[in-house]
Amino acid sequence: MSGRATVRRHAPGKLFIAGEYAVVEPGHPAILVAVDRRVTVSVSHTGDAGVAVASDLWPGVVRARWAGDLLRPAGSDEQPAPGAVSPVLSAVSVTGALLRARGIRLPAIHVSVGSDLHRDGTKFGLGSSGAVTVATVTAVAASCGVRLSPEERYRLALLATAAHDPRASGGDIAASVWGGWLAYHAPDRAAVADLAQRRGVAEALRVPWPGFGLRRLRPPRALTLQVGWTGEPASTVSLTKRLRAGTAAHRLFLDRSDACVRGAIHALDRGAGDELRHHVRTARQVLAELDGAMRLGIFTERLTALCDAAEAVGAAAKPSGAGGGDCGIALLTAGADTEITRLHHAWVAAGVLPVPIRVEPSNGSGA
Repeated sequence: MSGRATVRRHAPGKLFIAGEYAVVEPGHPAILVAVDRRVTVSVSHTGDAGVAVASDLWPGVVRARWAGDLLRPAGSDEQPAPGAVSPVLSAVSVTGALLRARGIRLPAIHVSVGSDLHRDGTKFGLGSSGAVTVATVTAVAASCGVRLSPEERYRLALLATAAHDPRASGGDIAASVWGGWLAYHAPDRAAVADLAQRRGVAEALRVPWPGFGLRRLRPPRALTLQVGWTGEPASTVSLTKRLRAGTAAHRLFLDRSDACVRGAIHALDRGAGDELRHHVRTARQVLAELDGAMRLGIFTERLTALCDAAEAVGAAAKPSGAGGGDCGIALLTAGADTEITRLHHAWVAAGVLPVPIRVEPSNGSGA
């Protein structure tokens, strides 16, 4: 191992407040928050060849070798699912390309991933892939003495994600980078990937990205965010693949989702908690109509029970993210301890686990 010390970097997970599914299409907004559960990535320089990756999601070590500018798995003690290791290898590959463009050679490294975005290997649905990608690009660059700006971290992580999931909106990445409450518009990922291929990663970090938009939002001081986990993991990729883009039902959904998100942003700007809850209820209805039209499987029995239990105590609730399992959210009046207790009891009775989660404050640094 070289004399350089181990570098550790963290990235928080996320929750969607509104706009999931619509934000997959460039130009359509969503609201997200970062959460106070995170991924930690540690990077050490080693004397071995290639890259070794260890994680608390699988036993053993995955080893990868460079094939040109890309990393390919070269075997492990017990090979994890490709979806588990792909974000890490993509993140190292893209960061390596940036370092080469800056005249820096990435040595052999050992990458270790730890996360509290899962329980016993079952993910909560809090954007673990995005968080691990952000933490990895940041840690790998820092291990070579390069400090990335927040936008560089976002762009590198989205380029890495597009390599194995070109439909990913990048909303989870934005939340992991900037924290807090965010309004987010996804860039045109096909155009961005083409830009990086034609002009290189370093140039892709400098020029404007078509469609990208991001704005920090004021947190709703009068409301508290409660989170329930169904215990049923879901695949965002498989669910979004079922969308029949361009159909009349999809176009109607996009229009209604956009209006709902814009209304929610306006409510946050004005500090109008009741108005925000109205738009969250509308977002649930819009998702339900999309689910009914396309049979995506967004609303499971437990997610429906989660929402209904929240409405029974006066909260506004909806699935957060792709649905099909994972998490749901509820917005209640801040300090409504009796209602929160009743809600948690109802969730447990329905097989939903209340998860103690707070919103991660905004982070403008590159750390």
